[in-house]
Amino acid sequence: MPTLTWLTRETDLKLSQNAPYRLLEAVPELSYGDAKAEDMLIQGDNLDALKALLPYYAGKVKCIYIDPPYNTKSAFEK
Repeated sequence: MPTLTWLTRETDLKLSQNAPYRLLEAVPELSYGDAKAEDMLIQGDNLDALKALLPYYAGKVKCIYIDPPYNTKSAFEK
């Protein structure tokens, strides 16, 4: 399996261990389509969302698209 590598990878991996696991909560009024479908769209902080996936979906996820900014606690605005 391919592995991504970057300059601060080891430090980032250690810091990510400090992020708590969170539960995913469905928002019925924002949901659409078949509730039994395997696809899902998660809105929230990237690290929180990824940590929420680990307990149930580790090794099962086919694709993750993350919109920047990554772990900066800020948003890009026009």
